[in-house]
Amino acid sequence: MSNILVCDDDRAIVEAIEIYLVQEGYQVYKAYDGREAIRILETQEVHLLIIDVMMPKLDGIHATLKIREKYSIPIIILSAKSEDADKILGLNIGADDYVTKPFNPLELTARVKSHLRRYTKLGSIGNMEEPEQIYRAGGLVMNDMTKEVTVDEESVKLTPIEYNILLLLVKNQGKVFSINQIYESIWNEEAIGADNTVAVHIRHIREKIEINPKEPRYLKVVWGVGYKVDKQG
Repeated sequence: MSNILVCDDDRAIVEAIEIYLVQEGYQVYKAYDGREAIRILETQEVHLLIIDVMMPKLDGIHATLKIREKYSIPIIILSAKSEDADKILGLNIGADDYVTKPFNPLELTARVKSHLRRYTKLGSIGNMEEPEQIYRAGGLVMNDMTKEVTVDEESVKLTPIEYNILLLLVKNQGKVFSINQIYESIWNEEAIGADNTVAVHIRHIREKIEINPKEPRYLKVVWGVGYKVDKQG
């Protein structure tokens, strides 16, 4: 059973989300501001966080920044703002997804399931008894059993979304993937307005694995086509 933390200062929204998640068999922890959410994360095992942006004491943006310093769990941001700039900000601070209010609870539940499936594949939940699989691209090494990533023998910490994007490209070295192909492969849904979402995650990956993100050794752009990891000896 997966544990979900729901954080929103609107208690009615928290209760409504809890009803749907409990029906799906999830354990739900509840918080009503960012500070309380962080305290729960420090004392309980949480597999996914749903957090509102506008809250007292510590808002969702600053809470997510603090949480990302220690935790790589999937984070879904809730916000009444639907502008692209707000969505990009949410992704830039480390969120994996962004859902605007008012939202369909069934859609939110589907997104929770999708992110937990990816998180499970990363080995944070579940049985890891499987053959070791190592993927290499020069000094970049991905161990798909332990979900460890190293560059020139230095450990790199990726979020579940970042890991899966990079793994897709490393496993298919030399192949160019369009933004839509990446989105549909990783998010398992139709790519509508996916450009900003994918671009933000690609930038984060580059910042973590490249010495100079502006002159990447590994994750390269093919202008007008998409992204690839070159075959390397």
